[in-house]
Amino acid sequence: MFTIDKATKDAAGAFLVGELERLDQTLNLPLVSYKWSRDMPLRSDVSIADELSSFTNTDLAAAGGVNPNGKNWIGKDSTALPTTNLLIERTAQPLLLWGMEIGWTLPELASAQQLGRPVDAQKYDAMQLKWNMDVDEQVYIGDADFGVTGLLNLSQITPVAAAAAWTATTDPDVIVQDINLLLSSAWLSSGYAMCPRKVGMAPELFGLLSSKKVSSAGNISVLEYVKINCIAFQENGEPLEIVSMKWASKRGSAGAHRVVAYTQDEKYIRFPLVPLLNTQLEYRGIFQLTTYYGRVGQVETPYGNTIAYLDVPVA
Repeated sequence: MFTIDKATKDAAGAFLVGELERLDQTLNLPLVSYKWSRDMPLRSDVSIADELSSFTNTDLAAAGGVNPNGKNWIGKDSTALPTTNLLIERTAQPLLLWGMEIGWTLPELASAQQLGRPVDAQKYDAMQLKWNMDVDEQVYIGDADFGVTGLLNLSQITPVAAAAAWTATTDPDVIVQDINLLLSSAWLSSGYAMCPRKVGMAPELFGLLSSKKVSSAGNISVLEYVKINCIAFQENGEPLEIVSMKWASKRGSAGAHRVVAYTQDEKYIRFPLVPLLNTQLEYRGIFQLTTYYGRVGQVETPYGNTIAYLDVPVA
């Protein structure tokens, strides 16, 4: 004899409610956090038909005039003039296809409507949650199975080490020096063309800087102090943006917390993403089915030399 146990009934969303019971109809999904849309600009020109996203980097060469290493001085009767040379290198990365099917039976749909808890909307919300969780991981740390890296573990960037672990007793000046070391690293590698405007760090470090005061007589946190007492503020003319990134926790070398400095601009860093599309609702017997699909790329860094890492040992 076929039986339906309590677990099966609960999974379907049907509960026995007593006369004196007040059931909260709010749908409480798993408590998760995703911040990829806050921290990463999207590349807007990709489509579902694309299988690769690519970009080019151009190296320039130009010899001087009389002195090959000098300026391009010429004479009135010069016949041999120097010219420029270009080297264009292309970087292509896969756009991976992501998909998920959601479906329900007509009896399930009718029962859910009678209960006031639409099963189709709940399954759609669950699918959207999984999509955002997958994109969030792809943006920050990539995908190990495909050998893809993200914002916090780019292979071309060598992290610098903090002077020491940041603790409640650490001198605020030491923390400022470490942040300036991070910013200077990216500023120097870019040929002093771009000083980072944003810093992301592990929640443990963010919480410490938010609660720690500059001094016993001070009324400002170390977090706010760093924003305006760093080279980024002096160079860019605006406070440094500092945010927490959960994926940065123990992401550095030897289990250290990672801090990343970068400029959140599509010119320097971006993420190719094709938003979700869906097929028409398909009827298969008593089932209704639809498939959602999109394309997810990997972090592109046309100017990877504007990004820097700082690894802070765990206290």
